[in-house]
Amino acid sequence: MPDLKDTPEFIKKAMLAGVGLALKTWDEVEDFTKELVEKGKMGEKEGNKFLKELQNRYDDTQKKLEARVEKTVKEFLKKANVVTSDELKAVKKEIRELKKMISSEKEKS
Repeated sequence: MPDLKDTPEFIKKAMLAGVGLALKTWDEVEDFTKELVEKGKMGEKEGNKFLKELQNRYDDTQKKLEARVEKTVKEFLKKANVVTSDELKAVKKEIRELKKMISSEKEKS
């Protein structure tokens, strides 16, 4: 397991690897379809329809994968006890409010 200070970089590398694999795979699908059309085993219209159907499935799968990765990353960060930006914003807001309260109490004294 990577050191927690390296966590964002590790997650970034993992995401980039996944995206790279998905793009490589899609390029291979396009090449394969073009090859079928060129060899006459599939008409151009049929090839375009096939690619469009695959693109729709690919886009759908990609959205689901992104959602899973986001959920997994959030769970990992929570287990690793890493503060999220939303949590940090909430703490900053609370500090500002406390400063205002202290300031107004000092003015009353």
